[in-house]
Amino acid sequence: MTSTSTTPTATGGPTADPKRFRALAVIAVAQLMVVLDASVVIIALPAAQRALHISTANREWMLTAYTLAFAGLLLLGGRIADYFGRKRMFVVSLLGFAGASALGGLAQSAAMLFSARALQGAFAAVMAPAALSLLTVAFTEPTERARAFGVYGGIAGGGAAIGLILGGFLTEFASWRWTLLINVPIAVLAAAAATRVVSESRSPANHGYDLPGAATVTGGLLALVYAFTKAGTDGWSSDVTLGLFAAAGVLLVAFVVIEYRATHPLLPLRVVVDRNRGGSFVASLLVGTAMLGTFLSLTYYFQGTLHYSALKSGFAFLPFSLGIIAGATAASRVLPRLGPRTVMTSGLLLAAAGLGLFTTLDLASSYWSTVLPAEVVVSFGMGLSFVAMSSTALAGVRPEDAGVASALVNATQQTGGSMGAALINTIATTATASYVATHGSSAEALAAGAVHGYTTAFTFSAVVLAAASLVAFTLIRRARTAKSDDATDTDAGVLGPTDEAVALANA
Repeated sequence: MTSTSTTPTATGGPTADPKRFRALAVIAVAQLMVVLDASVVIIALPAAQRALHISTANREWMLTAYTLAFAGLLLLGGRIADYFGRKRMFVVSLLGFAGASALGGLAQSAAMLFSARALQGAFAAVMAPAALSLLTVAFTEPTERARAFGVYGGIAGGGAAIGLILGGFLTEFASWRWTLLINVPIAVLAAAAATRVVSESRSPANHGYDLPGAATVTGGLLALVYAFTKAGTDGWSSDVTLGLFAAAGVLLVAFVVIEYRATHPLLPLRVVVDRNRGGSFVASLLVGTAMLGTFLSLTYYFQGTLHYSALKSGFAFLPFSLGIIAGATAASRVLPRLGPRTVMTSGLLLAAAGLGLFTTLDLASSYWSTVLPAEVVVSFGMGLSFVAMSSTALAGVRPEDAGVASALVNATQQTGGSMGAALINTIATTATASYVATHGSSAEALAAGAVHGYTTAFTFSAVVLAAASLVAFTLIRRARTAKSDDATDTDAGVLGPTDEAVALANA
């Protein structure tokens, strides 16, 4: 790798980029915007649904259009940034993100909104790996790099809470449209600053882009998510639903075959066949499946059942972010002693137990006695498992595969979130319809039916997290990772300060 961010000294070693801390500030702002965008629209979703007459079956596409494009194109986005120049693509993706945000904020139909969200995800898929690569190149001294990634990771963790509160504030006092439009000035200013303080870097070798791999994996994931959505409207046994599932299976199998045969694959299969990394990726996929749908159900419970305002709903989610930060902090301390299998399994079981508390919600439930304790338990367990999953995914990987392994942690969570939002929304709406069909369509029955749909969704999510804990306990080795071709044995998941910061950033 060559870079203009470092220059040789008299002894031949690189000197630090003098603009590196200003570059860190710009990159941190961009990361905050991406994290905000993932959470800010959760609170705005009910208002957007009413304004654009989005059906209950299709409402999750405001979330999944973004996460699906992000997950499906993330690996390709990192490759594009490597070869076209990370600074150049960082600036281009910021401006593209601003344009997509403007399109979404001005949307006049559901299709226009969903398309804009997909464009946002596509540009974010280039922006995120470019930002991480720029930080790695700019900060060459280990202690400084650890601090830089610590800032990056802190933004990722705290930004979710800020997004929920900001989303509530904008929706209540301005309009749901401003949850998207607010990105425009931030992205434009960040792009302008990046042209001045961020130094260019790129990979010296061009190995191609594996476009067939990118097309098959993105198409397969899109077909799979859409199949879950159609199942809620057309039924699980309808020709359309079954056809979409079949298409998804064919495309995803084709992706595996392409990656196996490709000279320079988008996803080298050696990254996922390792027992520890494979276990962490599967667990990450299941966690994503369970959690985004949980946020979707809670949003509608807060605003539809408890009749919270948008702003109050944002604050009601705040313990989630605080609990994740607390759990991640605890995990970083106990992981070296207990190992990733124990920490990951315990965290996932704890989170599943918290979701079990959510299944007891009814029309008369109190936030303080039921919702808050469940949020604390779920989020603390998630914080424990996130750090263990990320560190296991990165431990022992080949240097040339480090970027892919890091991106895959994010991609599996985003993919799981896309599938989970569609599947859990289908499960909830089906359960609600069944309840109303049995108990009548009075106002009280409709309200009780909605809560029944949410608790059914929480039950499913709890089962998924329990399955993730079983995967972690079964596949993650207790003490050591496998040797990579050029790495020595290392304690499974036990990373140095820099690697831990990267893991926290991914979490």
